[in-house]
Amino acid sequence: MTHVTEQGSPLSPDPLVRSGRSAVLAAAFARGGIAAGLGLGALAVLVTVLWISSPYPDRGPGGALHAAAGLWLLAHGVDLVRTDTLTGVPAPLGVVPMLLMVLPARLAHRAARDALESEDGRPRLSAAGAVGAVTGGYLLAGAVVVAYASAGPLPADPLAAAVWLPGTTVAAATAGVWTASGHPLGALARRVPRAGVALRSAAVGVLTLLAGGIVLVAVSLAWHAGEVGKAYGGLAAEWSGRLAVALLILALVPNAAVWGAAYGMGPGVTLGTGSLATPLMVTGTPALPAFPLLAALPEPGRGTWVHWLSAAVPLAAGVALGRRTGRVATTWTARATTWTTLQAAGLCGVVAALLAAPAGGSLGVGRLAAFGPVWWATGGAAALWTAVIGVPVALGVRAWARRAEASADLDPAAESAPDLHPGPAPDAKAAGARTAGAKAAGAETAGAAAPVPSMPLPVTLLPAPEPERLDDEPYEPYDLFPAAWETPRPEQPPLTPAPSEPPAE
Repeated sequence: MTHVTEQGSPLSPDPLVRSGRSAVLAAAFARGGIAAGLGLGALAVLVTVLWISSPYPDRGPGGALHAAAGLWLLAHGVDLVRTDTLTGVPAPLGVVPMLLMVLPARLAHRAARDALESEDGRPRLSAAGAVGAVTGGYLLAGAVVVAYASAGPLPADPLAAAVWLPGTTVAAATAGVWTASGHPLGALARRVPRAGVALRSAAVGVLTLLAGGIVLVAVSLAWHAGEVGKAYGGLAAEWSGRLAVALLILALVPNAAVWGAAYGMGPGVTLGTGSLATPLMVTGTPALPAFPLLAALPEPGRGTWVHWLSAAVPLAAGVALGRRTGRVATTWTARATTWTTLQAAGLCGVVAALLAAPAGGSLGVGRLAAFGPVWWATGGAAALWTAVIGVPVALGVRAWARRAEASADLDPAAESAPDLHPGPAPDAKAAGARTAGAKAAGAETAGAAAPVPSMPLPVTLLPAPEPERLDDEPYEPYDLFPAAWETPRPEQPPLTPAPSEPPAE
């Protein structure tokens, strides 16, 4: 006992192990800060290039760096405040170019994924430890950026920065840890049966909605090509300005996909306070700035059958979701198939609401205070469309697959056997003629070969007559096995009957 007490408790961690864990935590913390710095640096390079190429820059390089810091915060969903307005009244900017969100999200995702992987025999972090360490380093760098951007033309809204910056960072880091762990479902799979099928079906539904939305926007842009060209040419005259506008349009392409999907599902898109664009009609007077993507919006008034065709987008999403579920539900009950489809529809609605939240926002004050889809209405419409369409489609696909499997099981084995004697089948009349001829020939041969008890006669072997066959059908000999292995026999002359002696007188 004294020896054990002097050596310490065997359950206490070794100092080397404690130092190793501290080093791993510090490395994960540093990874988070480096990820934030890389994203900020990429945007700073882009803004600096545009500032250098501009023939009439408003500010010096400090202004360009402040603008890059504001864009970095906007890429996390943080609302900004424009201080250099024409009226002098600060105006909020809440529409997030969703393509910008990919860069910081990808960097945070990769940092958390790499932090969970052990290197050089070091202790492995837990999932919560990796998320916490990476998020802590990232948010430390984010706080510095918020403080730096507050002195520029695009300061961040403090409340929005306190909500969106940690939220997006934690979500991206959690996704990275989930990826490093092999995409496990864990407790979700135990509590919710067939959760993996519901997740994949929901992903198919969301992707179909976005694809249909971008198709709607592309068709509308092509229809209003003249207005789009005028809006693009009126924003900038020099090539550097047009390049900046083109990059902004590219960053807003995911937003346009969400706008198109929301328009097709029915809730529509808010075009300012008191104005709403839906397939049925466009109410109010839109108060929007001149921008190429906004030139594709429908004109005020009632909608026509062309606008009503946009309902094909949620219809296709419901069919795709139900088909994906029904194809794997062949062994399930109808109740399980329905419940899984409803789960997928609910997940599709949640994702649609999360995508609609940053896709819209405020573009200014007054009538520009509301623009884009309403997140809760868009999510509810997505869940309703996919549930109403997806459930019958899933049940129909399941029933069709079960019927096909049952038909395959009932097929006899003889029908699937290969035909060893291909060729035309003889008719009944010809077969009967052959059979009768063969029987007659056999009877004659048997009669000729039978001995006569009273008068013995010499017996001579005669060739058997060929069976009677029709002239219009060629005779093919039975040739099942190849004759290559047989030795050909020499042909012999036919046997002739011996001449009979005349009877003696």
